[in-house]
Amino acid sequence: SAGCTPWGFAAPRTMLKEYRVDLHVHTCLSPCADETMSPRAVVRQAGQQHLDGIGVSDHNTAENVASARKAAEAEGLHVLGGMEVTSREEAHILTFFDDAAALAAMQEMVYDGLEGENDESFFGTQLLVDENDGIVGRSKRLLIGSTGLGADEVVERSHDLGGIAIASHVDRESFSLIGQLGMIPEGMALDALELSPRASDEQVENCKCLGFPLVRSSDAHYLADIGKSYTTFRLETLSVVELIKALKGADGRGIVA
Repeated sequence: SAGCTPWGFAAPRTMLKEYRVDLHVHTCLSPCADETMSPRAVVRQAGQQHLDGIGVSDHNTAENVASARKAAEAEGLHVLGGMEVTSREEAHILTFFDDAAALAAMQEMVYDGLEGENDESFFGTQLLVDENDGIVGRSKRLLIGSTGLGADEVVERSHDLGGIAIASHVDRESFSLIGQLGMIPEGMALDALELSPRASDEQVENCKCLGFPLVRSSDAHYLADIGKSYTTFRLETLSVVELIKALKGADGRGIVA
């Protein structure tokens, strides 16, 4: 009968749950983020906003992800590890990975094409912080710059490593694929498009016509912004593998709101 194994026993039913997720949160490692955005403070603020998970996505780096994950263990919060890559065209693309080795490999590709050294007096500090708010270093890389990877390469490399690729804040004129290129290139296998908290109703409707799933995130650079915009997903667990299913509407997963 339906729902039974060949031996006559009922197959276990997948338990799905709704997760409130802000996929776009920076830490104090991003030069344009406030110095109060330590991994621990970010995690606590996300909990206070009743989020189930966040995506840590600093500019062109993932070096504060491990600290955020450690800090989140005590708070019961899920942290997706990723980064916001600035492509050669100066378009921002969010990438996330379940596997730490895959995230490190993506970071290395980005670093290989990242030139220049940060000027703290001009661009801001880039703080490496542990899970207890201790400053353990400062990145000297020019994280605010562009990597040598084209936007299509960022998407392809993300998928090659088992990750997900989402075009950042496509409603914005600056640093978005549409703002920089005037369009979403034909054949680009993005998993979703992200809308910023400032997206107008008209922009939302225009983006719906592009044929990609839409998600909302805060792009938080200050603690008060975390959770101002988020997406509710129906998932079994909060992971990149599950998000991929949700964005495809597969196996009962999906975007709730």
